[in-house]
Amino acid sequence: MKHSKLILPVIVFSQFCCTSLWFAGNGVINDLVISFDLGVSALGHLTSAVQFGFIIGTLIFAILTIADRFPPSKVFLVSALLGSLFNLGVIWEANNLLSLVTLRFFTGFFLAGIYPVGMKIAADYYEKGLGKSLGFLVGALVLGTAFPHLLSEMTLVYSWKSVLITTSSLGVLGGLLMFILVPDGPFRKQSKRTDLSAFFSVFRNLKFRSVAFGYFGHMWELYAFWAFIPIMLKKYNVEHPQVIFNIPLLSFLIIGVGAMGCLFGGYLSQVLGTKRTAFMVLLLSCGCCLISPWVFTSEFESLFLGFLMFWGIVVIADSPLLSTLVAQNAPAEMKGTALTIVNCIGYSITIISIQIMTMMIKLTDSNSIYVILALGPILGLIALRRKTIGVLSHKT
Repeated sequence: MKHSKLILPVIVFSQFCCTSLWFAGNGVINDLVISFDLGVSALGHLTSAVQFGFIIGTLIFAILTIADRFPPSKVFLVSALLGSLFNLGVIWEANNLLSLVTLRFFTGFFLAGIYPVGMKIAADYYEKGLGKSLGFLVGALVLGTAFPHLLSEMTLVYSWKSVLITTSSLGVLGGLLMFILVPDGPFRKQSKRTDLSAFFSVFRNLKFRSVAFGYFGHMWELYAFWAFIPIMLKKYNVEHPQVIFNIPLLSFLIIGVGAMGCLFGGYLSQVLGTKRTAFMVLLLSCGCCLISPWVFTSEFESLFLGFLMFWGIVVIADSPLLSTLVAQNAPAEMKGTALTIVNCIGYSITIISIQIMTMMIKLTDSNSIYVILALGPILGLIALRRKTIGVLSHKT
C-alpha cells in the first residue's frame, strides 16, 4: 500500500489529538468553577459527565453497529468535529452548571466514535502484530490522560479558554488527518445491516467472553488508580511532612509513563504471545494493589515514587493486549461493534470502582483501601486463566 508506512503514525497522532478532548475539561476545571461561580460539587459532576457520555455513546454506537456499517474513518471524522464543537462550547460566557454538564456529556458521547473506532481502524490494517499497533494507540490515549495534569500548570501562563480552543483545534486536525490519509483497511469486512442483537450475541463465544472479562477486571483498577494518584501523593505528603512533591507534575509522569508500558507490552507480546503477556502484566498490577499499604509506610520517597511509576506502567500495559484479543476473537464483520461493546461495559465498571474508592476515603484514612483495586485483576486473571492454561507454555 502506498501510504502503509504512514498509516500507523497517522492513526496514533489522530487518536492523541482527539482524545485530548476527553480530559480538556479536567485540566481547567478549577478555572471553570471560578469563572461560572460553581459549587464544589460541580467538580464531580463535570468529570462524571464525560464518562457517562462515553458510556451512552458506546452503547448506542454498538447497538446500531455504526463502526461496522459505515466507513470508520468517516465515523471518526464526524465524531471528532462534533466532539470538538461541544468541547469549544465550554468557553461560552453564559454557561451555567447544567449547560456545562450537557456540553461535557456530548463531548464524551462523540468520543465513542473516536477511541474504539480508532482501534477498529488499526485492526482493519494490522491483523498480524495488532498488539504492537494497539500499544502505540493506547499509548496515545495514556498521554492524553496525563495531559490535563500538565495543563493545570500551563493555565498559570495561558488563559483557560486557550486550552479548550487548542484541544478543539487538535480534535479537528486529528479527524481530518484520519479521514484524508487513512482509507478503509484491507482487513475491513463491512456489516450490511443493523444487528440489534449484536450487543449480546458476541458474548456467546467462550473465547471472546474470557478475554472480555479479563478486560473488565483490568478496567476496575485502571481509572480508579489514575483518578487517585494525586490523592495518593498528597496522602504521602501528609504522613511524611519532610517530603515536598510537585503533585501535578508527578501525576503527569506517573500516568504518562504508562505509554512506555503499552509500547513495551506490544513488543513483548510478539515474543511471548499476546495472551501470555497480558496475563503476566495483569498479575503484576494486581500485586501492586496488594502491596500498596506497605509502600505507603516507607520513609524513602524514592521507593514510593518508583513504586507508583512501576504501577503506572503495568496498570495500562495490558490494555492494548486485551483489546487485541477482543478484536481477534470477534467475528470480522462485528470487530468494531465488539470493541465498542467492551469499551461501554469497561467504562461503566470504572465509575463503580471510582465511586466505591471515593466512599472508602470518606469512611477511613487507612492506606489499605487501595487493596480493593485488586478485586478486578483477580477476577480478570481467573477469566483469562480458563483459556490460558494451555497457552502459557507457548505463543498464542
